[in-house]
Amino acid sequence: MSPAITIEDLSFTYPKQNHPALRNLSGSMDQGQWIVLMGREGAGKSTLCFALNGLIPHFFRGRYQGRVRIGGRDPARTKVSEMARRVGLVFQDFEAQLFSTSVELEMVFGLENIGLPRGEMEARIQNYLKWVGLEKMRQREPAGLSGGEKQRLAIGAVLAMEPDFLVMDEPTTDLDPAGRQAVYEIINHWRNLGKTLILVEQDPDVVLEADRLWVLHEGELKAGGIPETLLREGSFSEQGLQRPALMQLFHLLGRPERPLTVDEAQVLLGRESPLSAEKNNQTLEGQINTGKVLVLADRVEYRYPQGGTKALNQVNLEIREGEFIALLGPNGSGKSTLARLINGLLKPTAGRVLVKGRSTTTFSPPEMAKEVGYVFQNPDHQLFARTVEEEVGFGPRVLGLEAKTIQQRVKESLEAVDLDGFEKREPFALTKGERQRLAVASMLAVRPWLLILDEPTTGLDYGHQRGLLEMLNRLNQQGHTILIVTHHLWVAAEYCRRCVVLKEGRVWLEGATRTVFQQEPLLKEASLVLPPIVQLSNRLDFQGLTATALAREIRS
Repeated sequence: MSPAITIEDLSFTYPKQNHPALRNLSGSMDQGQWIVLMGREGAGKSTLCFALNGLIPHFFRGRYQGRVRIGGRDPARTKVSEMARRVGLVFQDFEAQLFSTSVELEMVFGLENIGLPRGEMEARIQNYLKWVGLEKMRQREPAGLSGGEKQRLAIGAVLAMEPDFLVMDEPTTDLDPAGRQAVYEIINHWRNLGKTLILVEQDPDVVLEADRLWVLHEGELKAGGIPETLLREGSFSEQGLQRPALMQLFHLLGRPERPLTVDEAQVLLGRESPLSAEKNNQTLEGQINTGKVLVLADRVEYRYPQGGTKALNQVNLEIREGEFIALLGPNGSGKSTLARLINGLLKPTAGRVLVKGRSTTTFSPPEMAKEVGYVFQNPDHQLFARTVEEEVGFGPRVLGLEAKTIQQRVKESLEAVDLDGFEKREPFALTKGERQRLAVASMLAVRPWLLILDEPTTGLDYGHQRGLLEMLNRLNQQGHTILIVTHHLWVAAEYCRRCVVLKEGRVWLEGATRTVFQQEPLLKEASLVLPPIVQLSNRLDFQGLTATALAREIRS
């Protein structure tokens, strides 16, 4: 039986680029297989996805060489509209493929284009909206959905067309853990139907169920094979990708085993080492911040205009000087809404938000920018300048700083996010990860004391995620207060000393990170699943939230 997909010496170079995005890439995929693509930013993953459905070379022009065959067709010689019937593609930048005025119309668009009868169209809309958890939101405007809800809508609209091949470029970046699990359940169902799936993913802990793992580096296929084998061998880690945390733990312990599940790690350790209640209490107490209250949310409520959803209900929150806080919760729980209330982008419909004792409703935009910096969940919502240099320098110019000071701040901010040398580049010609870092640099140039970042690791590879978080950690140590909205609980575990969990617009859990992460049943009710290291730490009654900390406790 011939492969469902064959790729022969595929190379592609974007216009005005000196280096190819894909370089002599060859490989094949069998019908019904689930293939995961991994690689650092710029490895060529998204470019390969575009080549599989014909967007490259028809829409994204450039120098194209080699050949692709998918389902017996050559995308380079087939109309994109025809390939779209057979190859469904969910973009990494999922908002770029949403344009209708309601969830229902977004689902309808593709089905109308393939000429589906009205009765079958309605059945598919109901079925796939239920699959992605949006069945009660048919009349909502996509623009009013949370980031995770938008991502689920993009997935649902592609699934509804029931393509033979499903290509998903990091489809879970903005989903809560329960939402991510739902996507993988859909993938397994799709595979059982004999469909072929290609998934770009950064997290090694979720690829074990795939049939094959391809590791790309600078446009080349550097490793390919069974995921478990490649993960245990560490082939992927040579490319700067994230090592599974449990494997990292055993490496730190000097042990040869390479466990991939919490159950496997617990059996290999073969021990339980409960700490005394006295040591436990001392550890938790040391994490509590008692600094000055800088932000106070007092019985805050917010309802979106024109009869919209009540996003927040009686929220009380304090943010103290020098804290590093994670704002957690399922999609649609009100996290981004609360963040925007704190920096004055939104005004509460009830209650009050005070920044340094002053109501946010009394701040002018320039005044607020000096106090609270905000990086949007989608960086494209705040980028507008012609060059990177102009983008980063805009805030300081509005504040009236001298040219020499502006130049210095631009330089320091770009160096902090690893974008030095990009000064003359056009912002929207950058990759999504680079645009994310540019948005952070624009905020840093203003130097507010409170930094709010809404899903700052979205679109970044593991190396750049670490770099960004380490930068934020340094800023925190220098006196900045940090609030991160995130679905990645490993970020909270490794960097945040306090967590606030929202559920249905209310504060569900709050406290020191270790205290909150001991409440596994309550976290699961909020659609949150702890990282493997934290699950293992809880089972052994240790305190460590990272591989390094847990290894230290196990050895002691």
